[in-house]
Amino acid sequence: MKLGSRLCVAGVLLLAFASGHAATSYVKPDPDGLPPQDVRDLPYGDVLFYFFQDDYFDSITRLLAARQLDRLPHTQGEAELLLGGLYLSLGEHVEAGRIFEALLAGNVSEAVRNKAWFYLGKVWYQRGYLDEAERALRQVSDKIQPRVDAERCMLLAEVMMKRGRYDDAAAELSHWRGPPDWTAYAQLNLGVALVRAGRLDQAVAHLDGVGRMQTTSEELLALKDRANLALGFALMQAKRPADARPVLERIRLDGPYSSKALLGVGWADSALGDYKRALIPWLALRKRNLLDSAVQESYLTVPYAYDQLGATGQAADYYSAAIDSFDAETRHIDASIEQIRAGGLLDRLLTDDKQKNLTWYWQLSTLPQAPESRYLYQLLASNEFQEGLKNYRELNFMSRNLEQWAADVAAYDDMLDTRDKAYQERVPKADAALAATDLAALTRKRVEFESRLNEIEKTNDVAALGTAEEQRTWARLERIQAYLAAHPDDPDLAEARDKFRLMKGVMYWRLSESFKARLWNERRSVKELEAALVQTQRRELAVRQARTAMPRDDGQYAARVAAVRARIEALQKRLGEIRERQNEYLQAIAIKELQNQKRRIETYQIQARYELAAIYDKTSDKAEQPKPAPAKAAPAAADAPVKAPP
Repeated sequence: MKLGSRLCVAGVLLLAFASGHAATSYVKPDPDGLPPQDVRDLPYGDVLFYFFQDDYFDSITRLLAARQLDRLPHTQGEAELLLGGLYLSLGEHVEAGRIFEALLAGNVSEAVRNKAWFYLGKVWYQRGYLDEAERALRQVSDKIQPRVDAERCMLLAEVMMKRGRYDDAAAELSHWRGPPDWTAYAQLNLGVALVRAGRLDQAVAHLDGVGRMQTTSEELLALKDRANLALGFALMQAKRPADARPVLERIRLDGPYSSKALLGVGWADSALGDYKRALIPWLALRKRNLLDSAVQESYLTVPYAYDQLGATGQAADYYSAAIDSFDAETRHIDASIEQIRAGGLLDRLLTDDKQKNLTWYWQLSTLPQAPESRYLYQLLASNEFQEGLKNYRELNFMSRNLEQWAADVAAYDDMLDTRDKAYQERVPKADAALAATDLAALTRKRVEFESRLNEIEKTNDVAALGTAEEQRTWARLERIQAYLAAHPDDPDLAEARDKFRLMKGVMYWRLSESFKARLWNERRSVKELEAALVQTQRRELAVRQARTAMPRDDGQYAARVAAVRARIEALQKRLGEIRERQNEYLQAIAIKELQNQKRRIETYQIQARYELAAIYDKTSDKAEQPKPAPAKAAPAAADAPVKAPP
């Protein structure tokens, strides 16, 4: 699959966050007029984080969760457009189409609407939904970039050709106004459409123009060969071998169409009666891989040419060698069919599939070392098998996800068990702590403290708020005062009374100076104590409620975990059944392809036996017998529509 096919879905997805008004730094402005958009919802940014890593599956999961929790208030439209593109990335065309149609029916810009319909039609075409593809592509208005409009025109023509509407396809392509690098594809498809519509004279100019173009691009060189092959076989079918031969000779010998070209050149020489010249390309073709249908036919055309030249001995030898080669190949095909029926074909094909992310543009790049692999190149290149293999790969991906989720659910069981064990261990300690804590007594003490502070403030008892040392000193002064009061007439205590008055005055001044500050600190401590008591009461209530609710909560969690586990098991069972059916479907396609190859080889084998028998009869009877020509390769495959570069 070309890089542009990968960019197809990427373009759809980029619409989801490039359709606003404010510029940001995370995406460049869209060349088709879609300005970038600020990400104002954090969950949407999380979705884009996984999207930019091509992790579309996790993007969908997070986007659906955010949408369900109503966490996308500012990006609902962009999120829906992104979700539709993500569904397309997984091949969910029905769901993606529903999202696109619902979104496009709303208030969105024409640029967004055009691009959404265009990319939806393109992906539907890639998946083989031709009716839906044509309907979507026709929804695109004329106000679209020329390059996108050219690709839309090309896709519409290809859809029509696949549905057998060749005149309509030719009419669509006759008004081509696309960029230069697409013109060759358009001209080739226009020529093929005209050939299929029976208008060869009009097709020659278009196909010949592509076949003669000057280029060094490998892609355009292959396109050039394709045009020459299509034109050459079309001329052969029109019984114009002299015109067909130089066209077929323009095809490269190392290109992908060289085998059919060699076969066609030989048939052109044969049709002109020059069998000796026809042997040159046919003998070169016979040295190639027998799996190629053109090579298989050369196993008959070479002895046919020798027979026409009168070299019956060489013709018989080549026919005998062809019969032996066909016999060996038939046995190999039978063994391969048995290998496929034994199962494991798809698992072998996906053995090296290391991708962790699920993307729609994935394709098989290498073949496993298996007996059937050598016969499946053509099948694996077909869109039908590739799409079926992608579906099977997606089923494997989902199966791995379910296995991971099942393991996660088991972890929740462990968490619940650990939680229950911790609960059983902590409940006795909590009960002991609750029993040892008399909150009512603590509350009464707090009230007593507050009353005491009020009394101290009212009586201005400065000594009551002194430090321990200050209170001890004040108590000594009180005792001295009492002693002096008990001996008022003792003249020896006169000096002591003067010192006492000085010491008590100093002490009182110190206590009085800091009394208000100390009173404020004490009241603050009482308030803090009150707040701590309130918090403790709340926590005590919460602990008692949690102690009561814990068994019930565990039961609810256990029920939810059990429900999720049951759902996963049901999905795994359903997924296993679908995988099995998909496996059988793809195996049936592979077996059918091998059987078709076997029938073609058997047909060639029967013809080779018939020709060999005819040679033996001619040799024994010395009589000439008319020799039917081998079946020519059908050129229909060379006239298939060609996709333009993205």
